[in-house]
Amino acid sequence: MNDSARSPIRVAELIGNRLAAAGVRYAFGIPGGEVLSLLDGLKMAGVEFILCRHENCGGFMAEGTHHASGAPAVLVATVGPGVANAVNVVVNAYQDRVPMLFLTGCIDEEDQHTYTHQIFDHQELLRGVTKASFRLNVASLEEILDKALCIAFDGQRGPVHLDVPISVAKARIDRPIPVRRAKIMATAPVDKEVTRLGALLERARRPLILAGLDVLAHRAASELQSLAELLGAPVLTTYKAKGVIPETHPLSLGGAGLSPRADAVLLPLVRKADVVVLAGYDPIEMRKGWRSPFREETAVIEISSVPNTHYVHQASCSVVGDIGATLRVLGQRVQKSAGPVWDCGSPESARHSLAAAFARESVFGPARISHALSELIPKHAFVSVDTGAHRIAFNQIYRVQSAGTLLQSSGLCTMGCAVPLAIGAKLAAPLRPAVAVTGDGGLEMALGELATLRDQRLSVVIVVYDDRSLALIEMKQRHLGLSTLGVNSGGTDFVSIAASFGGIGVLVEDEETLRKAVCEALAVEGRFSLLHCRLERASYDDLI
Repeated sequence: MNDSARSPIRVAELIGNRLAAAGVRYAFGIPGGEVLSLLDGLKMAGVEFILCRHENCGGFMAEGTHHASGAPAVLVATVGPGVANAVNVVVNAYQDRVPMLFLTGCIDEEDQHTYTHQIFDHQELLRGVTKASFRLNVASLEEILDKALCIAFDGQRGPVHLDVPISVAKARIDRPIPVRRAKIMATAPVDKEVTRLGALLERARRPLILAGLDVLAHRAASELQSLAELLGAPVLTTYKAKGVIPETHPLSLGGAGLSPRADAVLLPLVRKADVVVLAGYDPIEMRKGWRSPFREETAVIEISSVPNTHYVHQASCSVVGDIGATLRVLGQRVQKSAGPVWDCGSPESARHSLAAAFARESVFGPARISHALSELIPKHAFVSVDTGAHRIAFNQIYRVQSAGTLLQSSGLCTMGCAVPLAIGAKLAAPLRPAVAVTGDGGLEMALGELATLRDQRLSVVIVVYDDRSLALIEMKQRHLGLSTLGVNSGGTDFVSIAASFGGIGVLVEDEETLRKAVCEALAVEGRFSLLHCRLERASYDDLI
């Protein structure tokens, strides 16, 4: 059938078809009158819309599907409170480098001057926290959709906003000729630069690799590990990059970024290095101690997807391009000499010091829980961890074996993300276990999504560290000699709440009960389990 014989198709369905072609199978949000045609178009294209209980959580669910499938995250919001509620998760996607398409319904241009109920300028609100913002129109539909998808994945990934007027979503047009940008070829440094960088690496006697999230985005984990093994270089990662080299590997030093206790071990090691390779390293995850952490005489080779404009650190040489291609070329060109590497034993000493710093407590506490979970959770499971004191301890203890399986908000550090991230991952990868590790404060922010778990019949395991406090902030108040204000709660019966939402609740007050509960919860099908680990207040003192 030629183009002229095709029946007109709604724009909303064309949007759905384009998203489906990009691998999208789920979209998330709360319906409103301005997005009804859009939602119907997504359904017609085979994209399932999942009702969440808050747009912020819906965005994290969408992110969870991205991590499990590689497809862009898709969040849908209606006007007024729908868009406003989603701002946090859009900012999170911007700072955590999540390729998200944020679709918002909006009133038609001809109504904007005479209708004001729930109306504000979506694009004006979102331009500063998205990579781009477009208002869809019929004439340039395919071009805008293609731009949005490309921009979301180009360089450092991030959110792109698409404002969809009601009449545009309803409009019927002939199927347009698809517009696709030519594939961008992977780039690597030129021969002259490769020779210079290879010489630096060959002379290194204390090489170190600091790896970040963009190694995952560029699928460069195997190239990173190969270069580390060639150089004998220990590998330190940011929290979101944990697992880019298996954390049982003898060169792995685990993750860093937020723990002063870990920093006290790792920063002196970084300062001893004579060559540091920054592989896809994004300092947005790191606390203040990681500003310019290198000695002036250290050769710092930065391999990044975007130019360094943050000035958190500077490098001796910056290579902007495909991270995997660059690491691969460097590995091919380096002729490693037989001289000793790290003969002072510092990396091994650091590894032992970290193990001692985050060892199991004698009593039932956050370190003991984290060690048990690290031993019990299957290595192929998706694990999400919420923001709070428990997250810092968990990241220092939990050993990730497969890159991209530990999900968290690390750039923005948003609370309430763990449960919705696990929901999204479980929807996109139903055969893989999904575990949400959260604190009491974060779980209370996302309790409504227990209804989403119930309605979707998802067997997600939730582990809550409950010390009835926003422990990280309470510790800072005490450190500053301030009064304890606004951080303690009276305690919530999470076991009863789980049962009221159709889940399985278990009270956990010792490691034996925890181990039994985790094993049983991982075997449950079609229902979520909530393991309520009750802790003493101040359980994180001297731990993180």
